[in-house]
Amino acid sequence: MKIREQISFYLDTVEHPIGLTINLIILALIVLSLGIFVAETYPISTNLQAWLHYLDVAILVIFIVEYLLRLWCSDNKLKFIFSLLSLVDLLAIIPVFIVGFDGRFFKIFRWFRILRIVRVLQFKIAFFGIKKVDQVIFLRIFLTLFSIIFVYAGLIYQVEHSTNPEVFRYFFDALYFAVVTMTTVGFGDVVPLSDSGRIITVLMILTGVLLIPLQISDLTKALLKSNKDYKEVKCSGCGFFIHDLDANFCKICGSGIGVDNSPT
Repeated sequence: MKIREQISFYLDTVEHPIGLTINLIILALIVLSLGIFVAETYPISTNLQAWLHYLDVAILVIFIVEYLLRLWCSDNKLKFIFSLLSLVDLLAIIPVFIVGFDGRFFKIFRWFRILRIVRVLQFKIAFFGIKKVDQVIFLRIFLTLFSIIFVYAGLIYQVEHSTNPEVFRYFFDALYFAVVTMTTVGFGDVVPLSDSGRIITVLMILTGVLLIPLQISDLTKALLKSNKDYKEVKCSGCGFFIHDLDANFCKICGSGIGVDNSPT
């Protein structure tokens, strides 16, 4: 196997121990970078600020190297650049290439990268103790909703903190506002003052009204379907064990999974 193909394999697979380790490390760095973003909104010592800054720069360098490696390994580079995950990755790292540009605003886009865990859930989901279809779907929906809430909280904090520092003091204030707004509770104790903040608030409300009922509906359908149309039979080839009732071959690797279609 050529070096380019080998790197591409390890970056994209979670079936191989090396690929799984790499993806889990990247996932941990994403969570760590988000933790740094949140911590920097609170009053912390100068020394801690400096250490967090150096750590954040190191994580950013790793993200840049990962992006460039994925670009180099891609057969269709144009398609890779304009894919959704690649665009999110690029938004998270592109400010470093612009001299004099304040890239702190773009740090919130790193949160979208946590959705990469969905790829892990499609394969060896038993690694995380998740074995049933409804559990997988529930976790995906939870990650999607929490990611959107986190991004909205980051957006509203960035645009309102300088204008309204007494209300949007820290990240938790913005997170609280995002949750009560998207769930349409709207206590009215936190109100944005800037036009940008109001526009983001409208988008939050629309997202909450449209997305949350849709996600709940999808989860309900999945729960009903999982009780009827799936069986759990472990594939001897790849270990995947969620298959259609009438399936005789694995949908992942094509290996035979037997002919006993009775649900477990």
